[in-house]
Amino acid sequence: MTDITQSIISRGDLAHLTLFLWASGASSLLVFALRETAAANRRFDEFVRELARFNRRFGDDK
Repeated sequence: MTDITQSIISRGDLAHLTLFLWASGASSLLVFALRETAAANRRFDEFVRELARFNRRFGDDK
């Protein structure tokens, strides 16, 4: 990776390097946020299923 970085710096393309690092960071944060959202959705779904099971078992028979 340092060879690539040195090549970019020697050619004066610091803006391209900065843009690439920013885009990589933003993409990795997006992936992290999507994973966390999916995990939260799974936990909420499990909670709702358990609540429905509880209501079926102990709910009023009206």
